[in-house]
Amino acid sequence: MDTDLDTTAPHLKVLEEATRRRTFAVISHPDAGKSTLTEAMALHAHVMEEAGVTHGKASRAASISDWGEVERERGISITSTALRFTYQDLVVNLLDTPGHSDFSEDTYRVLTAVDFAVMLVDAAKGMEAQTRKLFAACRRLGLPVVTVINKWDRPGLEALALFDEIQDATDRVPVAVNWPVGYAGRFEGLLEPGADRYLRHEVVASGARLAHEELVDGNTDQRLEPGLWGAAVEGAGIASALNGIFDPQSFLDGAQTPVLFTAAAGNIGVRLLLDFLVQHAPSPQSRKDEAGQLRAVGGEFSGYVFKVQAGMNPSHRDQVAFVRVNSGVFRKGMRLRHAQSGRPVSSKYAHHLVGRGREAATASWPGDVVGLVNVTGLHVGDTIHDGAPVTFPGMPRFDPERFRVVRNLDAAHHKRFLKGLAQLEEEGAIQTLRDADGSPGGPVLGAVGELQFEVATARLRHEFGVEVALDAPMPYDRSRPFPSTGIDRVAPLSGVMVLYRPGGEPVALFQDRWRLARVQEKLPDLFPTDS
Repeated sequence: MDTDLDTTAPHLKVLEEATRRRTFAVISHPDAGKSTLTEAMALHAHVMEEAGVTHGKASRAASISDWGEVERERGISITSTALRFTYQDLVVNLLDTPGHSDFSEDTYRVLTAVDFAVMLVDAAKGMEAQTRKLFAACRRLGLPVVTVINKWDRPGLEALALFDEIQDATDRVPVAVNWPVGYAGRFEGLLEPGADRYLRHEVVASGARLAHEELVDGNTDQRLEPGLWGAAVEGAGIASALNGIFDPQSFLDGAQTPVLFTAAAGNIGVRLLLDFLVQHAPSPQSRKDEAGQLRAVGGEFSGYVFKVQAGMNPSHRDQVAFVRVNSGVFRKGMRLRHAQSGRPVSSKYAHHLVGRGREAATASWPGDVVGLVNVTGLHVGDTIHDGAPVTFPGMPRFDPERFRVVRNLDAAHHKRFLKGLAQLEEEGAIQTLRDADGSPGGPVLGAVGELQFEVATARLRHEFGVEVALDAPMPYDRSRPFPSTGIDRVAPLSGVMVLYRPGGEPVALFQDRWRLARVQEKLPDLFPTDS
């Protein structure tokens, strides 16, 4: 997949390669079919020969994007993964994200590293709570969103009702790129609004292999139930009359969200989705640095660390920093600089990630994701660069809402225990906090959701050989960092506990939102009111 290049990497060559990239995240509420869609896309791109959804999530050991122990046991995605493949001479960088709300911070990090998002909506459930939150995150980041109504092969809501939900929840006008022939649960195929023919699908082996496609005349197809074709044409016509047709600029501006229908488990509509992304989704563009200046996409190399992960492959036992190439060209072995510290960064061990697999990254262009292996000193939100210095905006941290003391059950493995906690903190998998005296009872783990504790303890056990126990949840459900100059004013407050991050920054824990609100009123200089 890599392209040979000379050492000068001409500006036009970089622009040409950037134009060939499509870098996006697949996001949704849990169980809407993200991992299934990811596999179906990989199947169409011939990355894999057979999709791993044949027997359902509980036994989907072959899933190329779910690699962690808890993911495999529960059949859910709880960490983001990268999948790189070619399709129609384009390089696709697909980032599968956690759907579970407990891991929304990981999803947000991924959204900072992509150029657009593909949002899955379950045809039976519509716009669920997490779906709405993710759309709001895309709006804050200025990301175009392609909406996919999935699971149309199962009973669900009416298509026009789903369009109304999407518009009400997102303030974006949903426009039909294609329309289902048949109601939810009876999926015969897809038509383009205004067309006389439709693409009929025959599902093969529960979606393990590509579905057979046939372009047929809807008016004469005897296999359709009476009235199905007329209903499909009418529905597509109503959607177009009410919301208009797809406009590329309105999509890029965030005014429209194009809508496509799929049954990812049967590979129905997946090729049409890929074709749409090739034709209309944005390629990488110049990005603003911390000062608001554009770093030209065709200029010198710069990259952004959006994820750090260890334990992805037990045979390697290494740590990988996920770097999105923002500008220029990355070459394995090139001399790089860490913007935050000014120190050199090794690029000797660089890979492109394909789910659980890897391949050597000899050349990478804007939009590509490079995995730098065992590079010390890189953290989430850092910038690396070649040539003229640049620093991209850092990554915001989510404020934990759940807190539990973690205890090491084997004093002989205390160093492993501390190393494991430091690794999880560095990745952002969980936050570690301590008392001013060092938390003699044990460090406090801070999380957005309970499932983060389960993942943290499982990783400490399997990756570091440390057995731990968690105390009962602490009586706090809000937290805010604050300047160290205010410790003497915050520590005496009732209903508030002060802990410290590994770097010494103080964090205040609050018993409830009312206590937080009162403190914000009393100490607005330390705790600004939430926007």
